[in-house]
Amino acid sequence: MTAVDMLLIVLGGFAAGAANSVAGGGSFFSFPAMLAAGVPPVVANASNSVALWPGSLAAAWGYRAELARMRPQLLGLCVAALVGGMAGGLLLLAAGDAHFAQLIPWLLAFATGLFAASPQIAAWLKRRRLRQSQAPATDASTPPVVERSTTVVGWLAQCVVSVYGGFFGAGMGILMMASLSIAGHEDLHEVNALKNLLSSVVYSITVLTFVTAGAISWPHTLIMLVAASAGGYIGVRLARRLQGPWLRRVVIAVGLSLTTYYFLKTPG
Repeated sequence: MTAVDMLLIVLGGFAAGAANSVAGGGSFFSFPAMLAAGVPPVVANASNSVALWPGSLAAAWGYRAELARMRPQLLGLCVAALVGGMAGGLLLLAAGDAHFAQLIPWLLAFATGLFAASPQIAAWLKRRRLRQSQAPATDASTPPVVERSTTVVGWLAQCVVSVYGGFFGAGMGILMMASLSIAGHEDLHEVNALKNLLSSVVYSITVLTFVTAGAISWPHTLIMLVAASAGGYIGVRLARRLQGPWLRRVVIAVGLSLTTYYFLKTPG
C-alpha cells in the first residue's frame, strides 16, 4: 500500500464516519476510496462493510432503551435480517469481481436516487402513519390482528432489504425504514431503533461471512476503521454547526459524480 493509497483510505473512512453520524450515506465515500486505492471490487465492498461495522453496533447500542421495550417483536425480524444478510453476502462472493464491477454504477445510481428521495419517502411514511392513527378503532369483538413484526409480508420485506444490504449496503437504512413502516411500525423512534438493530445484524453476519471467506484486505480495513471512528466522533460535534441539508447535498453530489464516473469507466 502506497502513501497515496493510505491517504485515500483515511480520507474516505473519515468522511464516511462523519457523514453517517450526521445524515447517512457514508458508503459513498468509503467504498470508492477502497476502489481508488486499488482494492478489487468484491474485496473493497467486503472490507468497507467490516470497516463500518463498529458504527452500526454503536448506533444499535444507543437505542437499547427503546429496543428493550420491543423485545417480544425482535426475534422474527432479527432472523429475517440474519438470513437476508447472509444470502446477500454469499451472492456478493459468488458474483466475483468482473460481474460485480459491472453492477457498481447501477448500484450507485440506485443508492444515490434512494438517498436523494429519502425526504419524500419519509414524508410519505409520515402521512401513512397519520392516516392509520386516524382510522376508526376496531370493535372489541373483532379478532385481534396478527402482531405486525411477525406478519409474513413484514418478514419477507425485511429479508429482501437485508439481501440488498448484505450485497451492497448503501441506502439500506432508508429501505429498512420504509419496509418497517409499511409493516405497521408507526413511531419514529421505534422505527429508528429497529433500523439500527437490524442493520447491525446484517453487518455482523456479512462481516462473519466475508472474514470466513478470506475476502477482507485487513491493512485497508483497519486503517479505514480507525478513520471512520474518528470521523464519526468529530461528525457528531460538527452536526451542531453544519446544517443537515447542506451535507445531504454534498453526499448526493458525490453520489451523482461517482455514478457518472463508473458508468463511463465500465465497459459495455
